[in-house]
Amino acid sequence: MARIACTGVLVVLLGVFVGCQSADRGRGQMVPQSPTQKYGPAAVVNVADKSEADLVEQMAVSRQAYRQGLQLLVTFYTRTGNNMKLQWAQTELNALDTMPKYNYIVGAIVAGPSLKPTASIPQADDLYYEAEAFEKKAGPLPAFKDENSLRLALQRCNDLIKQYPTSDKIDDAAYMAGTIYEYFQDYSIALLYFQRAFQWDPDTIYPARFRAARILDKDLHRNAEALKLYQEAVKTEGRFEKYREWREFAERRIREMQKLDQNEGQQ
Repeated sequence: MARIACTGVLVVLLGVFVGCQSADRGRGQMVPQSPTQKYGPAAVVNVADKSEADLVEQMAVSRQAYRQGLQLLVTFYTRTGNNMKLQWAQTELNALDTMPKYNYIVGAIVAGPSLKPTASIPQADDLYYEAEAFEKKAGPLPAFKDENSLRLALQRCNDLIKQYPTSDKIDDAAYMAGTIYEYFQDYSIALLYFQRAFQWDPDTIYPARFRAARILDKDLHRNAEALKLYQEAVKTEGRFEKYREWREFAERRIREMQKLDQNEGQQ
């Protein structure tokens, strides 16, 4: 009798266990990709009537709606106890959360070169301090940085520039963004932010010209532009003793680049 009872308990437990597992992985239910067209046709839109900002905003809304739709399915299948379809929805949602997503609008391009940091704005200051906190949270070691924290810092910098274009923190935010983009090896974007820092504030306290010149020199190989900017950096930011190492580096590169130009001219 005890053996029968134990067997019954085991059957019940096995049934519960099996019920918690998905009998189907859903691979046959995945939406197929056509050999000639991976995705269904997009809605007919006259792109000529749309700006980049309009299209990006529309895409962001669609992206958010897609995520919310999956969250609703997860809630529904959790409530109705459909474990198989719950697993499918959770898998798709997890994939959406982990897939790369890009900010197609570069804030420094939209802002342009002519902004002036003239006003002390508390809300802008708060955004800058939040960016600083996220940058610090990312950690000091390049090989072990928390890159999501750096992206959050970038977000705050760009929000500051977009929302408070007259803030006296816009050049600070541009310089911080430049250093982060340089870490990510987005060199042309980093260059733009360093340029904005000294365009918006020609007397910037940061070595923005030095860093922009180094990117032009070492990463983008635009030597003529780099040489000119190195020379400008030595005359401006190079006046400060705290940038002595930057100045010495720039002076050495100026001599090397000028010598290279002379040798090429003699050939």
